[in-house]
Amino acid sequence: MQIVVNGEQREVDEPLTVAQLLQTLHLRSEQVAVEINLKILDRGDFLTWNLRNGDKVEILSFIGGGSPRRAEYKG
Repeated sequence: MQIVVNGEQREVDEPLTVAQLLQTLHLRSEQVAVEINLKILDRGDFLTWNLRNGDKVEILSFIGGGSPRRAEYKG
């Protein structure tokens, strides 16, 4: 089946859940948000939501960053 993941066409086996897709992409479900055809999924749906031919999937990763020190204003 053909799906689009973050703008990139992919051929995947079906049936395939969102959780299985994340696993094949080496992504941890607790660190991403997933949108299917403009609908944001609840994390609890990842195990049961079956992808369908033509689905458009957007995966957003959350990353931390910044300095561990407090910024100081010098004015």
